[in-house]
Amino acid sequence: MKLAVKNTNMNKPKIWLSSPHMGGSEQKFVNQAFDTNWVAPLGPNVNGFEQDLQHYTGAKHAAALSSGTAAIHLSLILLGVKPGDLVICQSFTFSASANPIAYQGAIPVFIDSEPESWNMSPELLERAIQACQKGEVMHQGMKMPAQLPKAIIPVHLYGVPANMDKIEQIAGKYKIPVVEDAAEALGSSINGRKCGTFGRFGILSFNGNKIITTSGGGALISEDGEAIAKSRFLATQARDNAPHYQHSQIGYNYRMSNIVAGIGRGQMEVLDERIAARRTSFERYNKYFRTASQRGYRVRFQPEPEGSFANRWLTAITINPEENRGITRETLRLAMEAENIESRPLWKPMHLQPVFEGTPFFGDGTSEMRFKHGLCLPSGSNLTDQDFERIFRVLDEVFI
Repeated sequence: MKLAVKNTNMNKPKIWLSSPHMGGSEQKFVNQAFDTNWVAPLGPNVNGFEQDLQHYTGAKHAAALSSGTAAIHLSLILLGVKPGDLVICQSFTFSASANPIAYQGAIPVFIDSEPESWNMSPELLERAIQACQKGEVMHQGMKMPAQLPKAIIPVHLYGVPANMDKIEQIAGKYKIPVVEDAAEALGSSINGRKCGTFGRFGILSFNGNKIITTSGGGALISEDGEAIAKSRFLATQARDNAPHYQHSQIGYNYRMSNIVAGIGRGQMEVLDERIAARRTSFERYNKYFRTASQRGYRVRFQPEPEGSFANRWLTAITINPEENRGITRETLRLAMEAENIESRPLWKPMHLQPVFEGTPFFGDGTSEMRFKHGLCLPSGSNLTDQDFERIFRVLDEVFI
């Protein structure tokens, strides 16, 4: 094994983990916004983008918002989550899945992952619900009153679908609504049904590094038309129907602008191409590490469960040094960094984050091990053959 970390070369162009990739027609919709002076929030592009999302996902209703985080926050408000309530959340995720729980003064109950998808474990989910029901949950050293959780937030990590059949079955058994965090999973599906359409609410994100982007933005999707209408009301500062500015509820500045939505409309035209490109990148890595396995290395990929279709937003691997002659995820990450190539450790589980210290957690160590050994490789849909030549040279330096 040769290490590349000694020869730092920042003069080479940066290869990003997941950079924006414009399709060309975004400018057309943005120009329309300027030509008609629809540069403020709301407008034809917002309406059109919502219709595009409904058509693509199969959801009956969609609200275009400023971020996926805003979508989660609004969903919890619509579900009546209040201070002191318990909300179940997948631990192995980005903090935006959990932060809105704290916005409401509620308490997150974190659930570990299953090995099959790296997403929420149905077995641990039910165990947590039963503990909440019996008043056996401790939060920061205090025993919580017996109560059913107000919501369950599973996440489709890196675009790989969670076990929604079992999660929905358990949620239905206890009559707990599901807020499906599909922020990383636009275009992913389970048995042909698009992610984001399984729960009471689905969450989408169009942040700058997502599979399609509006530079920043998100959406709330649902079969519940009244709830989506209420989300639009809350997202525009909850302004009452009056000739003056009157507010009988607390509102939020969460609506998407017409210009940003124009970018989204253009991006929707190339979404399937972007998914195909990312899946192709995944297969290139898969092929490389199949060859490496013949040399005695064993790098593992995030599985794609049977019946699932993953958009492969990011290609995620684990590198156990015991199976790879002492090579760790940091060995590879630093070797990439030395060649100006971005890679990133997997999400640090929420139950390990300082901000959530002392919160309830039900787990068996699965997500902690994935975090310890895991790395996301460059996965952008705009990676070139020359980019992969540079990436594979680094992999050769580490694994040969």
